[in-house]
Amino acid sequence: MSFHEIYERHHAALFRYLHRYTGDADLAEDLVHEAFVRLLDADVPESEARPWLFKVATNLVRDDARRASRHARLAVEAAGFAAPRETPEERLQRAAAVNRVRAALDALDDRERRMLLMREEGFAYREIAQAVDVAAGSVGTLLARALQKFRRAYEEGA
Repeated sequence: MSFHEIYERHHAALFRYLHRYTGDADLAEDLVHEAFVRLLDADVPESEARPWLFKVATNLVRDDARRASRHARLAVEAAGFAAPRETPEERLQRAAAVNRVRAALDALDDRERRMLLMREEGFAYREIAQAVDVAAGSVGTLLARALQKFRRAYEEGA
């Protein structure tokens, strides 16, 4: 399978995952492209491309968050005041359902969130296990617990 075919097959799902994970479509698209650029330089078997891409993309999100946090902290220190916060108007523009889902996702730990989002993208348990470094036999139990925790958090946000 060519790189183009791998890109066509996995781009949309990777974008959806990253958009849900970060809440930022522009950042998600940038990270998708970076993950695929890294795939070009990697020696990854075709059968492992999907979990590899999602794992790399998740690491890119973490790297970006660390970088953004560092830049914000430096900007605050340099300016001598707190960074601007989201305005009430901006918050109101978000759909109520999106806020509830985001809050419920935020109630999960990172591994639970990644596993649920990968499950939503149709990953096989074996692929999820490989992407989050857990035993394949434990994925079902971990997903069930994560889904239960997500439901509880979602219902509490009602």
